[in-house]
Amino acid sequence: MARVTLADVARVAGVDMSTASRVLRGEAAQRVREETRERILKVARELNYRANPLARGLRTARTSTLGIVVPQLDNPVFASAIRGAEMAAAALGYSLLISHREPGATATTIAKISQTNRVDGLLVASLDDDEVLRTDLNAAQVPFVLMNRVLPGAPLSVVLDSRAAARKAVDHLVALGHRRIAHLAGREGGFNARQRLDGYRDGLAAAGIVFDPALVAVAGYTAEGGAAAMSALLPQRPSAVLAATLVSAAGAMARLHEAGLRIPDDVSVVGLHDAPVAAMLYPALTCVAMPTEEMGRVAATALIRALNGEEPQPVPPLPPGALVVRASTGPART
Repeated sequence: MARVTLADVARVAGVDMSTASRVLRGEAAQRVREETRERILKVARELNYRANPLARGLRTARTSTLGIVVPQLDNPVFASAIRGAEMAAAALGYSLLISHREPGATATTIAKISQTNRVDGLLVASLDDDEVLRTDLNAAQVPFVLMNRVLPGAPLSVVLDSRAAARKAVDHLVALGHRRIAHLAGREGGFNARQRLDGYRDGLAAAGIVFDPALVAVAGYTAEGGAAAMSALLPQRPSAVLAATLVSAAGAMARLHEAGLRIPDDVSVVGLHDAPVAAMLYPALTCVAMPTEEMGRVAATALIRALNGEEPQPVPPLPPGALVVRASTGPART
């Protein structure tokens, strides 16, 4: 049986959704006639209405604008997610306001966007620790959907199946005969970093390769981090590398070139997420395509549905796309 929504209560009570929302939230300064208030409450009781936690912050003054907060504007993952969210929002009559918040920034960007009454809800991608993100979201007091991560207690997240993607990359390297496969990991303790590390380990285990922690280095999500992590791994003499992102893979490739190593003759490289820039690297980078644009589209659609009083439905992790084989991977050296 479908759950009763705010829209159902408003329709049966013969009022608009903003009036029903104000009454059911118990706002002190309600400009609602007493008989109307009683009718709304009576209908809510009869329909056994329970507030939707994702839409509880629904405003009475709608702007038909969503905000999207991302930690990196130059990362193809977030650029693609923004594009998907913008297309979905436009199709449903909404505009999209883009905001950039660097990881660890002290300014509460998330709260600022909402408190200036510029957006009805937020799409949030963040590299911050859970408690930092939770504090900002609580201060925002608007409906939100998280992208590319989970947060315990958050109503809804739209994530990629990074574990399956990492496994697909390792399977490719194993099929090429590689045994000493290194991993440039994401942010230490991060949701996606754990998923990718698990997928990396899954692939090794399936091939009968013993996991060696000395072949894992934290690269984060920057080219600089990828280069530094690759430097740390060079003494371990890996024959192949799985980078958590396209950007860190690019940094690792630059470091391999500086070290005089040939790609893929000496070291094969695979990155997660495909974008046009991958084909522009030298050599062109083999990638596992990720549905980042779809992630933005799904997240924006879910948020708008919540704003319209619909009950949020859990979204399963979005499966990875194809393995795009390019020149950066080849057979293991003998």
